[in-house]
Amino acid sequence: MPKLWSETIEEHRRSVRDATLDTTAALVARHGLAGVTMSQVAKETGIGRATLYKYFPSVESILLAWHERQVTDHLAHLAVIRDRAGEDPGKRLAAVLEAYAVINHHRSLHGRQPHGAEFAEFLHAGSRVASGHARLRTMIADLLRAAADSGDVRADVSPDELASFCLHALNAATEAPAKAAARRLVTVTLDALRPR
Repeated sequence: MPKLWSETIEEHRRSVRDATLDTTAALVARHGLAGVTMSQVAKETGIGRATLYKYFPSVESILLAWHERQVTDHLAHLAVIRDRAGEDPGKRLAAVLEAYAVINHHRSLHGRQPHGAEFAEFLHAGSRVASGHARLRTMIADLLRAAADSGDVRADVSPDELASFCLHALNAATEAPAKAAARRLVTVTLDALRPR
């Protein structure tokens, strides 16, 4: 198969998959988790049901793929922010924590994306989000470790414990009334991380 043809097929598959994820999320936002069927998804996406089933076995599997895409996009965004912050470990940590707080604040402005309580409960049941949280915690712990080595962050608490602290503290940004309030949470968090 020619390379161009292969790339075109892969691009088509990716666009069908992305359209399916976006359409399903929008349908769940309008009708609730229980109110969405594979037939509706196929119709709204503009593909046949048989084609849809080649990609996903159920609405639930589509929603899990949508969530995984969200998590992956957020982690990629945080990695870009980290890398743009330069070499200084303290600045890298501060930039990532601020970006994470802004992401949380943004989610609150949009009703935590298309999911209400029912959708959030589905996504957060069991270990469905454990992988994404583990990757995020690892990223933050690595930044904290480097910042502790440079003297920017306290070394009397393990980076893993401090990472959990940071993530819990900055999840409060979902309730912040404004982006400035979310940024103030970052300042408070960074103050708590300073060496004693």
